[in-house]
Amino acid sequence: MTTHNIYVIELDKQVLEKKKFREANPDYVEDSPCVYVGMTSKTPEERFEQHKSGYRSSRIVKQFGIRLKPRQYQSLNPMGRDEAAEMEFEKARRLRKKGWGVWVN
Repeated sequence: MTTHNIYVIELDKQVLEKKKFREANPDYVEDSPCVYVGMTSKTPEERFEQHKSGYRSSRIVKQFGIRLKPRQYQSLNPMGRDEAAEMEFEKARRLRKKGWGVWVN
């Protein structure tokens, strides 16, 4: 059953001032995007609004989230819950490999 989506949110570069974020991204390439990767049973748009309003929000997204990056996930959605859970971490791994700064819960 296709009930879940993954999503990618662009983060303000100020997130690089956070020690935890830098430690999670030792191979970050300067000037590359910083993003949050998540999964949800909502639409990516609904979930982004929840993050920004503080409902079940990642602190990093609430503080640094700018906008969704649909080109990074649209072709993958929707999918089953288990597939989404795997794809969330696979997407984060692929983006880190490109030198992006990535936060994933």
